[in-house]
Amino acid sequence: MNPYIDIILRSAAVYVFMVIALRVFGKKELSQLNTADVILILLISNSVQNAMVGSNSSLEGGLVAALVLFVINFILKKIMYKFKNVKDFIQDKPVILIHNGKLEFKTLAKLEISSDELNEVIREHGIENTQDVKLAMMEVDGNISVISGDVNIKQTHHKRKIHKTLGNLNK
Repeated sequence: MNPYIDIILRSAAVYVFMVIALRVFGKKELSQLNTADVILILLISNSVQNAMVGSNSSLEGGLVAALVLFVINFILKKIMYKFKNVKDFIQDKPVILIHNGKLEFKTLAKLEISSDELNEVIREHGIENTQDVKLAMMEVDGNISVISGDVNIKQTHHKRKIHKTLGNLNK
């Protein structure tokens, strides 16, 4: 087999595996990494490198593998845009955490969001109490958006990145 076709197939297989693994293990948000997460990412990248390029350690082989990953990612985003069921499998849906000052305790427990973490997010948006929150949602990207019910409170556009260990929305 052509060595570049081999690299393309191996890279595609690794990409698909990583998408599924990240989805299954709930690692949808890697914006705030702790030490264990950094180690995991470094070890995964090292372990899949040979799986993608095999014995080919040339510059061309590495560039082909990188190009394949970019192309697959581009295609996957296009597919997710056109097919809702694929998007639903790969990406979580936004969920309501607070509605009209009332906390959604089941959702917060499911996502393993502590009251301290939620209060911190609310304060970061310039709101003191959960009773003053009209709507707080965990967005698909892991951010928590907060909308105040008090017209006198100045809204901020700051969104806090939630640590990825706060859970997979489909658990």
